[in-house]
Amino acid sequence: MDNLLVFSRLWAVRGVLSPPTVRIVHSGQACNVEEERYSERVYTIREGETLELQCLVTGHPRPQIRWTKTAGGASDRPGDSTLHNGTLKISNISRHQGGRYYCKAENGLGSPAIRSIRVDVYYLDDPVITVHQSVGESKEQFYFERTVFLRCVANSNPPVHYSWRRGREALTQGSDAGVEIYEPFFTQGETKILKLKNLRPQDYAGYTCISSVRSVCGIADKSAHFSLNNRTAPPSIKLLLDDPLVVNPGETVSLVCVASAGDPPPSLQWVRPGGEGLPKRSVVNGGTLTLPVVTVEDGGAYSCVASNNVGNAAKKSANILVRGLRKGRFWITPDPYHNDDNIQIGREVKISCQVRPRPPEELQFGWLKNGRPIRSSERMVITHTDSEVTPGTTNLDIIDLKFTDFGTYTCVASLRNGGTPEISIDVNISSTTVPPELSVPRGRSHLIAQEGDTVDLQCLVSGKPKPIILWSRAEESGERYDGVLRVSNVTREMSGTYRCQTSQYNGFNVKPREALIHLVVQCGPPVVEPAFTEIRQALGRAFSLSCRLLRAHPARLLRYEWKLGSRLLTVGQFADDRDDTSYLVKALNREGYGEYTCDITNEAGAGRCTFLVTGKAYAPEFYYDTYSALWQNKPRVYGFKLQWTQMEPNAVDRILAYRLGIRQMSQSRWWEQEIAMEGSIQKGELLTYNLTELVKPESYLVRLTPITRYGEGDTTERIITYSGMLGEFQCGFEDEAVCLFSQDKTDDFEWTRHSAATRDTKYTPNTGPSTDRTGSKQGFYMYIETSRPRLEGDKARLLSPIFNTNSKTSSSSSVTYCFSFYYHMYGKHIGSLNVFLRQKGPTVTDTSVWTLVGNQGDRWRQAKVNIHPAAAFQIVMEGVRGAGIEGDIAIDDVTIEEGECKDPPPNSLDFGPVAVGICIFYMLHIFLSLEV
Repeated sequence: MDNLLVFSRLWAVRGVLSPPTVRIVHSGQACNVEEERYSERVYTIREGETLELQCLVTGHPRPQIRWTKTAGGASDRPGDSTLHNGTLKISNISRHQGGRYYCKAENGLGSPAIRSIRVDVYYLDDPVITVHQSVGESKEQFYFERTVFLRCVANSNPPVHYSWRRGREALTQGSDAGVEIYEPFFTQGETKILKLKNLRPQDYAGYTCISSVRSVCGIADKSAHFSLNNRTAPPSIKLLLDDPLVVNPGETVSLVCVASAGDPPPSLQWVRPGGEGLPKRSVVNGGTLTLPVVTVEDGGAYSCVASNNVGNAAKKSANILVRGLRKGRFWITPDPYHNDDNIQIGREVKISCQVRPRPPEELQFGWLKNGRPIRSSERMVITHTDSEVTPGTTNLDIIDLKFTDFGTYTCVASLRNGGTPEISIDVNISSTTVPPELSVPRGRSHLIAQEGDTVDLQCLVSGKPKPIILWSRAEESGERYDGVLRVSNVTREMSGTYRCQTSQYNGFNVKPREALIHLVVQCGPPVVEPAFTEIRQALGRAFSLSCRLLRAHPARLLRYEWKLGSRLLTVGQFADDRDDTSYLVKALNREGYGEYTCDITNEAGAGRCTFLVTGKAYAPEFYYDTYSALWQNKPRVYGFKLQWTQMEPNAVDRILAYRLGIRQMSQSRWWEQEIAMEGSIQKGELLTYNLTELVKPESYLVRLTPITRYGEGDTTERIITYSGMLGEFQCGFEDEAVCLFSQDKTDDFEWTRHSAATRDTKYTPNTGPSTDRTGSKQGFYMYIETSRPRLEGDKARLLSPIFNTNSKTSSSSSVTYCFSFYYHMYGKHIGSLNVFLRQKGPTVTDTSVWTLVGNQGDRWRQAKVNIHPAAAFQIVMEGVRGAGIEGDIAIDDVTIEEGECKDPPPNSLDFGPVAVGICIFYMLHIFLSLEV
């Protein structure tokens, strides 16, 4: 970088701001790209190939690119894809990734530019043959007619074409009186049915269905085979297990399914209802499903399905019941004949116990008192609910309670065949066993909170045993053992009355106790906008700051306070009809730069608007559509034309200079220089600065910072990459600026930019292209219209931009470039198409480098020619009108790149003097032939 020189040559071009334009090009593995009449391109690709679409955009500032996909009405970003520099790449594309893809470009000028392309993914799955048999009794004759249907189905895109073979014999409709081939009208070509009427001995044979998409995208035909014989039969199965199968948790369970009939031998599969998957630990081996270490969650229905593509699939189901006990509960019921919730000596008391068993018929209960079994008696009556009823319940009625009955009673629930732990529930009956009481702590029955707070609602519960607390509000409810309901991030909608209530479970079976808590949620501090905004202003200007109130609760006593830093500017109170407050700066001075705040307050707090007022200039915006940006300076170095516009240049003080920083990407050291600016910069004004002595083939990071009297503004960066002389100039004439091509003012008529979708061929249908070079009816190209009033010999000249080459060195050696383009010369009156190299110097010289005469057929052809300019140059495309109106000539996709042309087409030449002479001789020969 020490030898890097940056020439201080700067100039400006007015008005390069432009809205975006878009076109989509493909570079992946397409089978075909064709046009729909009223929409965009249809891009056909084979499943599994790589889709690659590039979104080419123009416009300044540089547009932002976004790809989206719409398929089946859902719009989203393309899945399983990568995006890089506007290129959408989908590797191993699948059928569900077909659909319409949109490229959207926007830069804030005009409407966004949108183009789309429909991607059609082609595929062909293996066909499947299914066999069905109908047996119908004739009403008038005593025999059965057996008709067999062979149905062939294959998923495909495009629609599949089916053909049938019996052995080596091709079967077609009408080839055999006993065979009928047809497509059911409701299937829309999705299947082909082979009907064997009144089955004959020769019909027992091997049948082959061949599915084909006629080799589109190189997709080969696929086939399926079925052997029909007198043993062919649908499947039948049986299960070798009990239903239901009752097992213990932790055991290994095997479900065995065997095929009892069917030819061909059927395949067996285990499934669960509703599409639920098999347990992760399960192992399937043929028709045997094994569940190791079975759990309660593994219980339920399992189905074995057998299929051999003959008739309907066979299906049988079995249920697994995993033993278990859940949700043990108890409650105490005082004597129901007395209006008293307390347990008293001499009165009755009932203890109830409840569990949910599986299976219910195996449930059994036992009772203990202080650890010793008790039996049902006259004073202690034990009852159970019906074993078929779930949940199961047992009751212990103590008649005429005595002091000696006090103690711990234990309800023990178990399953008759074991296999799962029993459940024990202890209930203490004593003088301290008392019904619950519920209350709210003092000062906690009316709560006020701010939005976003966390609030604890608390109810105090006493009693023995201590019951569960149930909370409710509108439709919301929940259980809490500790009597505290925590509500996080409260909102104003959560205001209201909350109820806490004792549950009858795990406590006394008495009228529930309840208490109420009122919660009021205030909106909190006022909500204002903008929360933060940056304002850029020049010195001496007036401007206003406004802070708007969105909502406040409570809405009374709203005040505002404006500050600059810590300095108070003004205070006041909101009127009832106002929802904003403003502060006016009449003339900004240096002390006026800084952070302005506006606080709007109420009882709940304050909302703040913040404004950062600065004199910083906005960032420059690099111009990426520079033509001939690179030039060859010396054999080992190159130059680059750096161009940019200034974002909102009039928002702040005049830009005095730019600080230019540059470094090689492989190094960390920056080289900096100031670029002085004379006069004011206008919005959209294109600024240009030449960088020279850049070392080939190094890439550079360029940084540009505007400077005003306030100081440095925002910085922007870009990377400069050496990609050969001229970079590679490409132009498809898609944007209205036509890549800065221009019309020669000394010719007879002009070239016209057109697309096939808009060109009127009513009067000259036998000339001119029907698409652009890529095959798109929406794509653009340049052409000459030879209809009247054009005359034979009239010329139209199209001039390229000026390209700099070797103009900054005294060396007389020239550099070779390849100039290529596509041309379309179709019509019986085609004149000639000529290409000239125009070089700039003391005098302007035009040298013929390529020419072609006459009708070349209705197709686009490519021409390539080596050119050797020694100075700045232009390419001149000249179309000459022939003898009649059917002589339109078109050009498209012009490129210029450094180096000799590779693989030029037959009509491309490296023009020197001899070649020019040969061409002139050839032209004279043609014209003389025409005269004769």
